Amino acid sequence: MAKLIIIDDEKSIRAALRDILEYEGYEVDEAKDGEEGLDMLMKTRYDVALCDIKMPKMDGLEMLKKVSEAERGTQVIMISAFGNVENAVEATKHGAFDFITKPPDLNRLLITVRNAIERSKLVQETKSLKRRIYKINEIVGESDPIRKVKETINRVAATEARVLVTGPNGSGKEMVAKGIHEKGNRSGMSLVEVNCAAIPGELIESELFGHEKGAFTGAATRRIGKFEQADGGTLFLDEIGDMSLSAQAKVLRALQESKITRVGGDKEIKVNVRVIAATNKDLRREIADGNFREDLFHRLSVIVIHVPALSDRQEDIPLLAEKFLHDISGEYNAPAKAIEPDAMNYLKTMPWTGNVRELRNVIERLVIMCGDVITLDDVKMYA
Repeated sequence: MAKLIIIDDEKSIRAALRDILEYEGYEVDEAKDGEEGLDMLMKTRYDVALCDIKMPKMDGLEMLKKVSEAERGTQVIMISAFGNVENAVEATKHGAFDFITKPPDLNRLLITVRNAIERSKLVQETKSLKRRIYKINEIVGESDPIRKVKETINRVAATEARVLVTGPNGSGKEMVAKGIHEKGNRSGMSLVEVNCAAIPGELIESELFGHEKGAFTGAATRRIGKFEQADGGTLFLDEIGDMSLSAQAKVLRALQESKITRVGGDKEIKVNVRVIAATNKDLRREIADGNFREDLFHRLSVIVIHVPALSDRQEDIPLLAEKFLHDISGEYNAPAKAIEPDAMNYLKTMPWTGNVRELRNVIERLVIMCGDVITLDDVKMYA
């Protein structure tokens, strides 16, 4: 059942609206002024608030601003006898769902309330989905190296600084990029990923910048590149150390000028993209060998985050193993399994050349092949 609150200093108005809304099956509370209404909104989760503008102690517009800043997800419908354009514009600017004049038309009021409830549900579902996604992408571990990674993510996420993530294959560089995006100001926009090592050199420029129809053999239609797809959001360039020098030059120009040009085109297209890059290579050595541009390196590495190998944070292995057990059991709709202490200790002694990715694969194998309790013999057999 949807939960609503009526905030109005006129008792008769509150009573009339309450009768109508309770008849429609909604749960309804009341507040006699903006101050009381704000207090109730901060303490209780409401789907919709119907709020007067002119009230004692705190008017409706001031209350609306504070509710919007708190990001409670409540949809606020302003109701006022002063139905002028200025009030409507001001209310909308501060996040009001709609503006209705007194006395309200009953049909319009009910339709607006239903629409506001749907919007409130969508907002809550989106928040829930984001929490689930973040939990999936959560960086697990309490070792000193991982604590440092987490602290750096929290510090740089809200900025626009470019980040270079380094570390061996399978260590979790992609998780760092996702963490920065999800905690940053662009989290509501797209995170577009490009694996530079998986795209042939002759196609990387088309992949990044797009191409015009007829730009080369096989270009039958116009293609929008990753930079344009990520406009307003984040572009994650994974394994950037494998990018060709010609593509590096174009990426450097895009970062310098915030503009790109599609392959085969001559029109400059403005893009607003935050770039996060990752590599398992020593880029300074690649620069010395002539394989990577030094000016691009300095553009990308405003902040450098190094993700340690799993062998350098062995104390995190039990936490990771337990998380993977839980997640993988859920994926297979199976009861969560347990690992005996000696089996867990054995996992901690393994070399893990494939890092976190290898550990996850081993845990998945154990979930599939073993009984409810995973023993040392099981680990020796399947790891």
